[in-house]
Amino acid sequence: MSRSHVADTRLNQFMRAMRYVLIGAFFGLVLTKAEVVTWHKIRAMFYFQEPDLYLIIGSAVAVAALLVALVKRFKPHTPFGEEVTVPDKPMHKGVFYGGFLFGLGWFITGTCPGPIYAQLGGGEFFAVFTLIGALAGAYAFAWAKPKLTD
Repeated sequence: MSRSHVADTRLNQFMRAMRYVLIGAFFGLVLTKAEVVTWHKIRAMFYFQEPDLYLIIGSAVAVAALLVALVKRFKPHTPFGEEVTVPDKPMHKGVFYGGFLFGLGWFITGTCPGPIYAQLGGGEFFAVFTLIGALAGAYAFAWAKPKLTD
C-alpha cells in the first residue's frame, strides 16, 4: 500500500468522523436556540407549565415513526453501500423500569442525554454531574445486562 493511499484512507476516516461532529454541533445549536436545554424550562414541562416542549417531543416521535416506517418499507442504503435496517425490539418489563429510571433522572437533573453536551457547551457547569450520572448508569446497565432476564 502506498503512502498516499494510507494518507487518503486516514483523511477519509477523519472526514467521516468530522461529519458527525458537525451534525452534533448543529444539533446542540438547535437545542440551545430552542431553549430546550434550560433546566427551568424542562422542570416546568414536568409540572405541565410548558406545553411547547411536549409539542417538540411529540413532533420528534412522529417524525421518527414515519422515518422508521419508510426505512422498513424501502430498505435504503447508506452512501457507503451498507443497508439501513431497523430491528424489531421486544417489549418486556425492563423497558418499563428503564423508562421510569430515565424519566426520573430527567426530572431530577433537568436534562436527558442529548442536551447534556449542549449544556456543557453553553457553560452550564452542573451538567458535568448529569454526564457523570449518565455514564455511571450506562456502565451499570452494561454490567447488569448479562444478569437480567427478559
